[in-house]
Amino acid sequence: MTIRRLKGSQRFGTVAVAFLVTAVGGCGGTGAGASGAGPQSFDPATAVDDPKAYEGPSTAVLAESAIEPVTDEPRPSLPAEVTDAQGTEVTITDVSRILAIDLYGTTSRIVFSLGLGDNVIGRDTSSAFPEIVDRPNVTPSGHTLSAEAILELAPSVIISDTSLGPWDVLLQMRDSGIPVVVVDSHRSLDTTADLINQVAAALGLPEDGQKLALRTQERIDSARQAIGQAVPDNAADQLRMAFLYLRGNAGVYYLFGEGSGTDSLITALGGIDVASEVGWKGMQPVTDEGLVAMNPDLILVMTGGLESVGGVDGLLEKLPAVASTPAGIKRRIVDMDDTQILSFGPASPDVLNALASAIYSPEAGQ
Repeated sequence: MTIRRLKGSQRFGTVAVAFLVTAVGGCGGTGAGASGAGPQSFDPATAVDDPKAYEGPSTAVLAESAIEPVTDEPRPSLPAEVTDAQGTEVTITDVSRILAIDLYGTTSRIVFSLGLGDNVIGRDTSSAFPEIVDRPNVTPSGHTLSAEAILELAPSVIISDTSLGPWDVLLQMRDSGIPVVVVDSHRSLDTTADLINQVAAALGLPEDGQKLALRTQERIDSARQAIGQAVPDNAADQLRMAFLYLRGNAGVYYLFGEGSGTDSLITALGGIDVASEVGWKGMQPVTDEGLVAMNPDLILVMTGGLESVGGVDGLLEKLPAVASTPAGIKRRIVDMDDTQILSFGPASPDVLNALASAIYSPEAGQ
C-alpha cells in the first residue's frame, strides 16, 4: 500500500437534510460504538496515495466506547416551556421517564450524552448502543410505533420527530396527557447542533445542550481537518461518490441526492457527490442511465442493505448499471451499519473517522 504525503487541511460545507421515512435499521447490525471519550481517529498518514486506484470493498467500523456525558450531574430547570418544530407549545414538568425515539436513534444518544441516560425508559429499533440496548423497544416491528408499548412504559415526556409512524400514535400520546416534543426531522452535519439544542431545551438543560453542541462541532471539525489531509488537491483526482439505499428483499433501490443528508456526508469526506452534481433531489429510485452517467468511483451503502442484495456480487448482479461504473469495476463499495451511517448527532465525528478509514486507508481501517 502506498502512503501519500500530507497536505494542508480542507474544510467542507454542508446543506440541509430530509430523512427517509421508510424502514432502515431493521436489517442493520448492533449499532454499538459511538461518541465516547473523544472520537475514534483517522490517521491521514495511512492514506493510500491514489484513492481512485484502490480496488475492493471495505467496511467502516466504529470502535466501541462508552458514551461520555457532557456533565455527570445534570440539573434540569423545570418546568421547561418550548415551541417544538411543528409550532406546538409544550410544557415539560418531569424528565424522570424519558422516551426519545427517531429513525436513526439520534435523539436517544443525545439524551445519554446530556447525562440523563438513567432516565431513559425505552428505545427505538435503531437505538442499539450498549448503554440502551436492554431497554424495552417501542418499535418492535422495525420503525412502526406501538401505542401499547409506549403507554406501558408510562413516559413523563416523549421526544420524537416525523420519521416514525403512524403519526396518530404520537397524537394519541399527546391526547393522553403525555408531553410530546417534535424535533426537526431534517438532518445533516450542519443541523447537528440545532438538534442537540432542541432536545436539551425540552429537558430543561439548555446550557448543557450548548456545551454538547460545541463539543460535537469541535470534534467534527477535527475529523474534517484530518480527512482533508488525505484528499487529493486536484479535484480530478478526488473520489466521485454515490449513496445507494438497498433493500433487495423488497426490490427497493434508491439513490440519495441533494437534501438527503448523504450529500453533506460525502462532502465532509472530501468526495464529490455525483447525485447532487447532476441536480438529483432527495431520494429517488435508481435509473440505469442516470447511474452510469454519474460515473461514481465509490458507492456508500448500509451494511444491512448490502447484505439484503447478497453482498457486492449480488449488488453487481441485481444492478448491472453499477457494474459499468468505476465503482463496480473496482468493487469499491463501502458499507457501514444501518443505524450508524446517517445518525447525525454526537456520533458524527466517529462516523466520519470510520468512513474515512474505510475510504482512504481501507487496509489499515478494517
